[in-house]
Amino acid sequence: MAYKAIIAGASGLIGSNLLNILLQEQQYDEVLILVRKELPIQHKKLVQLVIDFDDLDKHASALTGHALFCCLGTTRHKTPDKEQYWKIDHDYPLHLAQLAKQNGVSQFHLVSSIGANAKSSTFYIKLKGAVEQDIQKLNLDVLHIYQPSMLIGDRKDSRLEEKIVSGIFKVIDPLLIGGLKKYRSIKASTVANAMYKKSLETDTGTFIHTSDKIQTI
Repeated sequence: MAYKAIIAGASGLIGSNLLNILLQEQQYDEVLILVRKELPIQHKKLVQLVIDFDDLDKHASALTGHALFCCLGTTRHKTPDKEQYWKIDHDYPLHLAQLAKQNGVSQFHLVSSIGANAKSSTFYIKLKGAVEQDIQKLNLDVLHIYQPSMLIGDRKDSRLEEKIVSGIFKVIDPLLIGGLKKYRSIKASTVANAMYKKSLETDTGTFIHTSDKIQTI
């Protein structure tokens, strides 16, 4: 049986890796990506839907299939305005989850962050915790939440500070043992591969995968 997948955030670090995997693997015969502008990719399985995420309801009927992978996310560098940041990282994923449930999409996969906590005083950690919490309230049949630590990969807009942090993690990763393993850096391709593998499982419920668990999937 072949499936249809939907990816929101296919141009990002994890989303682009996931897109490559789904286009290659035979378990999926259609991959619909929700994009703000069309990506320079062509494939017989790929369908690109150019949308305004502020007007998701207009495209609701297209959001059907086996799994919706939400890899949406921004950065303070790209989006310094906190209200806009919240909209991209909280409101859009929540709305997608609501539409997925409405349309009977079997699974919802959300990329969050290590340490996500809705009660945190840190904006980013609070934001990720809030979106996890609000999507869980929808009681989806299958919800997978991924909480990666520092992501390693080829970023299109790679910045000096990220390269520096990446270098630091190469040094400290071996020192993070036991309960601290979940804070080790992780390749975006590893997260994407875990998302793909989990989408083939049939267990129902809500599953939270911290960075160390993602490494072992």
